[in-house]
Amino acid sequence: MRFRLPRPALIAATGLAALGLLAATPAAAQAPGAAPQYTEAQVRAFLVGFYGDHGPSEKDRIYKVTEELKKKASETEEYDLLLCAQNTPDTVRIGKVTTEASAATGWAQVTPVFSGGTQSHLTAYVGLDASKPMKLSDITCDL
Repeated sequence: MRFRLPRPALIAATGLAALGLLAATPAAAQAPGAAPQYTEAQVRAFLVGFYGDHGPSEKDRIYKVTEELKKKASETEEYDLLLCAQNTPDTVRIGKVTTEASAATGWAQVTPVFSGGTQSHLTAYVGLDASKPMKLSDITCDL
């Protein structure tokens, strides 16, 4: 008698995956019918457009930031959370973009540069679900 593994729908229903009886699908493999994800190049283009030379525009702050991050930014009174700084930069550099398909997140180091050469450093995160418009989802200030 041959043992046959249940179909994925049955696995979820029976909880076999939760019990650890079946290995997880590798992160690189995308399940059939899964939502498409943004690429590293698309994330880079978004961040370059979002930050521009002098930081995000008011319009971008409204339409290209998740509600959760808007709330976090509004609660940060000491500095502009989206720039991790108090002033407007002269230029903004975007570092190497990394995407993690299994976490549906992409990120890059962002470096606002101010007059006199002063810099701040932050990591900007975006969601990769290409069925939705790309938005900035979180910021980590590297203080």
